[in-house]
Amino acid sequence: LSNTIAAPVYGRLGDAFGRRRLMLAALALFIVASLGCAAANSMMTLVAARVAQGFGGGGLFVLSQALIGESVPPRQRGHFQGYLATMIVCGSTFGPIAGGFLTEWFGWRSVFLVNLPLGLLGMLLVLRLPKGTRHSERLSFDGIGLILLSACVTALLMAFEFAQHLDPGMLPVMLALAAVAGLSGVLLVRQERRARAPLIPIGLIRQPAIWRCCCMSALAGASLVSMVTFLPIYLQVAHGASPAETGFLMLPLTAGVGCGSFTFGRSISWTGRTAILPSCALLVTFTTLVLLGIFSPRMTPWQVTCLLGFGGFFQGSAMPVAQVTVQMVAGPRMLGVGAGAMQLARSIGSAFGVALVGAVLFGVLAATDSETAALFAGMVREGPAAMGHMPPLRAAIVQGEIANAFRAVFLTVSVFSCCISALAWTLPVRRLAV
Repeated sequence: LSNTIAAPVYGRLGDAFGRRRLMLAALALFIVASLGCAAANSMMTLVAARVAQGFGGGGLFVLSQALIGESVPPRQRGHFQGYLATMIVCGSTFGPIAGGFLTEWFGWRSVFLVNLPLGLLGMLLVLRLPKGTRHSERLSFDGIGLILLSACVTALLMAFEFAQHLDPGMLPVMLALAAVAGLSGVLLVRQERRARAPLIPIGLIRQPAIWRCCCMSALAGASLVSMVTFLPIYLQVAHGASPAETGFLMLPLTAGVGCGSFTFGRSISWTGRTAILPSCALLVTFTTLVLLGIFSPRMTPWQVTCLLGFGGFFQGSAMPVAQVTVQMVAGPRMLGVGAGAMQLARSIGSAFGVALVGAVLFGVLAATDSETAALFAGMVREGPAAMGHMPPLRAAIVQGEIANAFRAVFLTVSVFSCCISALAWTLPVRRLAV
């Protein structure tokens, strides 16, 4: 949550006071907060340090994007965006594995201590960058906008979090949080229109290329995060995969997205073309997901995950194109604001995607078998162990029902891919300048 809220703040401040300088500050905060996490002797201290770590980490992605736009010519940005997207996907894939290894062999504090040398290396690399242009000596900070943004994002993400638990009793709380998010959002838009230096400039966001790219980012996050969230449950329950086997079975999807981001990022640099790449590529992803929606109950786990990996390769085209397009349209003065808007959209889209896919899956199960739906809600909270000592015959029935219900998951995610393709096709920026 703190990571999400911090993204537009870093973007705005970086545009005003220098992105290189602010990146060093974000890295310093991240390192100090990581040390605080490692030294924590109570849960409250650990939570407070994690919040501070989130505020530091919130600037890393946004400012790294902006620094690429500041330091690299437009035609070459896709090349570096591909590298960056690949690193992000690889980190998401192997980070939990590395964390488990460190925790088992060196204790949980080592998970935070390992950030210290990495953070210091990052600072040394940032110091090697040329000093960028400072576009403003003084900035009237939009404090009211920050408060409204925090209220809106906090309420919205909490509502999505409760929705992921699939508990009908939480519906009134979710509706109340949604109302708070809606009211805060309306007031935020009003404030940003009046502010001298808005955190989220409405005029920029309203540009066709910008809002389309933000929607592409949100849908790309929704696709990947919802699959990473629910696919392990599918593999363990429907196919009986062990946790270790599930980790290996997830590799084709994440590796496919990473390789696709790298390949399509380089394609942008080679050809200069942007919109046509995800317009066509996401149709391939859409087709693979529809095939899974039809045939997945008759497929082996490796067939499912390899087909997802094939579709994930083409899904990797979305983010590099969206990022370089936003950088080109935002221009040198608002690179950070554009990157912050993209990160905010991706975070909210990821939470929304998981909540929507979970609701669809729960709804299909409830229409099929209310007992299985209740059991699945327990699996979301506790994992496949919620099946407990269920009789073999009943367990087989539950496995079959969940496997069939996951058809709806694949079809829902296919709609995300289709929407990304449509948004990319209508992008006004079709080709990058040299």
